[in-house]
Amino acid sequence: MSETADIVIVGGGPVGATLALGLAGSGLEVVVLEAREYFEAPSDPRAIALSDGSRLILQRLGVWAELAEDATPICTIHVSQKGRLGRSVLRAEESGQPALGYVVGYAELAAALDRALKRSEIRVLQGARVSHLTPEPGSCRVEVEHGAQHRAMSAALAVVADGGRSLDSVQGLKRQQREYGQSAVVARVEAELPHDGVAYERFTADGPVALLPWSKRAFALVWTATPETAERLCSIDEAEFMAQLHAHFGDRVGRFTAVAGRAAFPLKLAWMRPTTAQHMAIIGNAAQTLHPVAGQGFNLGLRDAWELARLIRATPVAELGHEAMLTSYRNLRRMDTGGSMLFTDFLVRVFSNDWPGFGPLRGAGLAALELCQPARDFVVRKMSLGARG
Repeated sequence: MSETADIVIVGGGPVGATLALGLAGSGLEVVVLEAREYFEAPSDPRAIALSDGSRLILQRLGVWAELAEDATPICTIHVSQKGRLGRSVLRAEESGQPALGYVVGYAELAAALDRALKRSEIRVLQGARVSHLTPEPGSCRVEVEHGAQHRAMSAALAVVADGGRSLDSVQGLKRQQREYGQSAVVARVEAELPHDGVAYERFTADGPVALLPWSKRAFALVWTATPETAERLCSIDEAEFMAQLHAHFGDRVGRFTAVAGRAAFPLKLAWMRPTTAQHMAIIGNAAQTLHPVAGQGFNLGLRDAWELARLIRATPVAELGHEAMLTSYRNLRRMDTGGSMLFTDFLVRVFSNDWPGFGPLRGAGLAALELCQPARDFVVRKMSLGARG
């Protein structure tokens, strides 16, 4: 006999946890299925650039206070292209906000959300691996391997927030993707000069190089390169890596003095269509995976979770997971998701190439952005709040 719940959330990472916390106190029976041994500290060394909109979400969930002291505000974004004229500088005061975003450690963010879940009444099954998701009339059947047990759960709405790992068993859903032929090298680097709250996005023919301010003199680095170059950058010694980064990036922060935590991963644009099925919704990286340029993907996933939580709270229990509710969710997210995908894909295609004659045009575009206030307002709003603002 199946266990029953109103909402089953597959994945207890930051996106799934945000949804669960958004439903805390709603009176609904919510179960989170998390593959990790629960409350085991994540070892992920990456940094996350949270938009100001994401900060507001975390603040409403009572999580931001734990992160605020160690979060590094992004007050300015400096955009340029290697070897060409033209640049644009975007400032927080243009949007009337104290910061355009905040840089936090992924592990620290995940741990803060874990603690908030532990304090809540939300039920969490740790070490739970979903083997099958089966949409059925009136519910979604979720089969779970939990320790030595095989368990089955029936949910009015199952939400996939595990990056898509559990979707292989679901018929009728199609994941489309476009390979960029690029990989991202991530690391924590330190430099001679203080960052003063400035984030740098420098476009090159191989792809963008981003430096995000992280603590006093450290930066979170995202260096986009060909897969072969990325593999080499992860294997050379630290001194050579820092020298090559300086040659690639320039002198704006002085010499690089330390590097740690190098890793590389392939980049692609992937999306699920549709993002719902019978009594099922798909959010976060399971629904769409974006290029890291402009730092949109993670923040988009948090907005997925927040909007879905609000919709669930506004939906009568008897109508959870019904087509009318799922259609409302797709409509709510269409503009934000589509806009974010187009925005990041446009940046990659236009700025990550060496097409003849394109360099001066890109430079002119950056110069125009510097002078055109409506365009600046759009980009600042997109970076700090997302398409819906």
